[in-house]
Amino acid sequence: MRSTRRIRWAAIPLAATLVLAMTACTDQELAGYMPGFVSGAEPVTNHTKLITDFWVNSWIVLFAVGFIAWGLMLWSMVVYRRRKTDTGLPVQLRYNMPIEVFFTVVPLILILGFFAFTARDQAIIEKRFDNPEVTIQAFGKQWAWDFNYTNEDVYYSGIQVQPDLSPDAPQGAILPESLPTLYLPVGKTVEIQLNARDVIHSFWVIDFLYKKDMIPGKTNYMSIIPQREGTYAGKCAELCGEFHSQMLFQVKVVSQAEYDAYIESLREQGFEGQLGNEYDRVTNQANVVASATESK
Repeated sequence: MRSTRRIRWAAIPLAATLVLAMTACTDQELAGYMPGFVSGAEPVTNHTKLITDFWVNSWIVLFAVGFIAWGLMLWSMVVYRRRKTDTGLPVQLRYNMPIEVFFTVVPLILILGFFAFTARDQAIIEKRFDNPEVTIQAFGKQWAWDFNYTNEDVYYSGIQVQPDLSPDAPQGAILPESLPTLYLPVGKTVEIQLNARDVIHSFWVIDFLYKKDMIPGKTNYMSIIPQREGTYAGKCAELCGEFHSQMLFQVKVVSQAEYDAYIESLREQGFEGQLGNEYDRVTNQANVVASATESK
């Protein structure tokens, strides 16, 4: 009775502390400190809330399991600790069928649950649009990016970001105007076709909470609806060579009018047509042909 009373009195302040901690959470904390979150604003894309919810709920389940496990461990240490009057070994517990079934079934349910929710969310995120309003073909190359605006038949060819060598620039600073930039219209269904010209790269827009590999000879797809205007940092997330850290870019989500104006500026600069596989550095010609056929 005395040990039960002690546990009860210890549980009350612990529960109260947890309740107070949860009610004091800011919106940023409730979103799991994920990048791109702005309180009261639209999610960056149509998938970011889904990804954030999965992240936060996974941690809630994992912490719940952790607290139960830690609580049982501490409870066992306190209640069944060795007393001065004890002699020999304590009574051993083995071949307890209910406990063994519990320790087998509960982890299995948790693993299957995580798998089911992961498969569900992945299917939603990976689903391609039947008729996307905007189609972009993105090429990763050592160490920059090319973007084909397929619908408008114009292109942008990027260069590796250039360091800012001005005397007052901090170490490692880059020239913002040298960043390859991808423009996307807000509120439109967008399909980005991902290709690589040389080695494996990875297309990662940090605030989109989503990245995907770019593999030579293979086309991967990213289907999104940008929902909030702004400028979002991007980078290659796959170690791809000496200047991998400088393989940066940015995505500007803009209004339809600003997007149209940008497309027209590319046309005026003479960047009409599409950049194809002719600039690839792949020696396996079968892969080049397969990639070209798949992208049609």
